[in-house]
Amino acid sequence: MTELRTRMTNDMILRRLAERTQEAYLGAVNGLARYYATAPDLLSKEQIQKYLLYLTVERKLNWSSINVAMSGLRFFYHTTLGWEPTGLFIPPRKQPVPLPYIYSVEEVERLLKAPTDPRDRLLLMTTYATGMRVSEVVQLKVDDIESDRGMIRVDQGKGKKDRYTVLSPRLLAELRNYYRRTRPQSLFFPGRDPGRPICTCTARRSYDTAKARAGLKRGKSIHTLRHCFATHLLEAGVDLRTIQEMLGHTSLLTTMRYLQVRRKHIGSTKSPLDLLPSVEELPPPPAT
Repeated sequence: MTELRTRMTNDMILRRLAERTQEAYLGAVNGLARYYATAPDLLSKEQIQKYLLYLTVERKLNWSSINVAMSGLRFFYHTTLGWEPTGLFIPPRKQPVPLPYIYSVEEVERLLKAPTDPRDRLLLMTTYATGMRVSEVVQLKVDDIESDRGMIRVDQGKGKKDRYTVLSPRLLAELRNYYRRTRPQSLFFPGRDPGRPICTCTARRSYDTAKARAGLKRGKSIHTLRHCFATHLLEAGVDLRTIQEMLGHTSLLTTMRYLQVRRKHIGSTKSPLDLLPSVEELPPPPAT
């Protein structure tokens, strides 16, 4: 397996897959090999499909976990081993696209007031104020703040792409106060090693703790704040193209999903029930 692992790793590096994606893909192949106690290049397509059925029916993994396993195995067999796509049928899985939960402005304010640690408060505020992903927020550096331009540089975001997002004057004041108190060397949110950022799991725990303290039930993860950023801007009249650029979406279609959850679009629409006269005004039923 060592030689196969090296080949697959090199293939992923050449295609510039993220480290977490590489780990997930390798984990998928390792899981298959452990299941049969056999090198994965010696397995038949029937055995591979039986394993995927096991993950679906017996282990009852959720959609995202099974999709990662399928993607990892597809990469290994199609790219690394060079199997023809027809030689290994891994059925495509249509991704469910649930609408995101959106906090009201009042709920966001409650959430940002909840942390007792100034670092956690600034981290959550930065996530909401900029719309950055949590993996991008923890990497925020002092040099990324371009205060004279009112912008924040997102250095090597998802897909290894640089972009800019908005710098709120309120956030700038908070960042400056935090800088004066902590004097970070480079990163605003360093881990135990000052040269490395805190783990994203630490940021997620900070969100979960603040959410509980604020008494909020909705909003599964810290990514909710990114959804709120986009939706609240849309409700404020910012155009979709600008929001797309700040979020770093490749396709405008991805950004357009926020059209479905904006309050001004749905919340101001009258239900047909409200167009009817009140119950008291309705004529009595005809006598039988």
